[in-house]
Amino acid sequence: MASTSDIRKGLCIRYNNDIFKIIEFLHVKPGKGPAFVRTKLKSVTSGKVIDNTFSAGHKIDDVRVETRKFQFLYNDSETYHFMNTDDYNQIELQKSILEAPELLKEGELVTVMTNSDDGIPLSVDMPASVILEVTHSEPGVKGNTATNATKPATLETGAKINVPLFINEGDKIKVDTEKSTYIERIKE
Repeated sequence: MASTSDIRKGLCIRYNNDIFKIIEFLHVKPGKGPAFVRTKLKSVTSGKVIDNTFSAGHKIDDVRVETRKFQFLYNDSETYHFMNTDDYNQIELQKSILEAPELLKEGELVTVMTNSDDGIPLSVDMPASVILEVTHSEPGVKGNTATNATKPATLETGAKINVPLFINEGDKIKVDTEKSTYIERIKE
């Protein structure tokens, strides 16, 4: 058993007969009244996100988890295949458990959290950023850069994001996996 002081991003807890992963939290201590913790919880079984408020000192049932590095191999529609980098065992995960499956490139390393009790995968943590190649993008219009103008671009994984006008087809860019946004162009 843990309490609200142990709440952190990525913690898995048992709540309402389901297992949830904490994706956001905020400790609030108002001028009047008791302190509380506002959380955003994501169900690891259904992917549904709920908001919940715990009063300070509330006991929460945390789930013991193990984290292991897995390499993404391939996907066939809704099923994604990964290989453990330590013992080369392969696992299959459904698309719903992944945060940003459209940014996964073959060979990418991810961290898979599994329940220590029964070995069931709970969540997949992507790296903070990935480097992908732009496969399609309209040419930028010269002189149209008075503001932070962007244009749509298609990446090698099929994901579509907005990029600055100077990005062209064939450029490699760094993409933030949490927000699916452009970070920078990679020089070779």
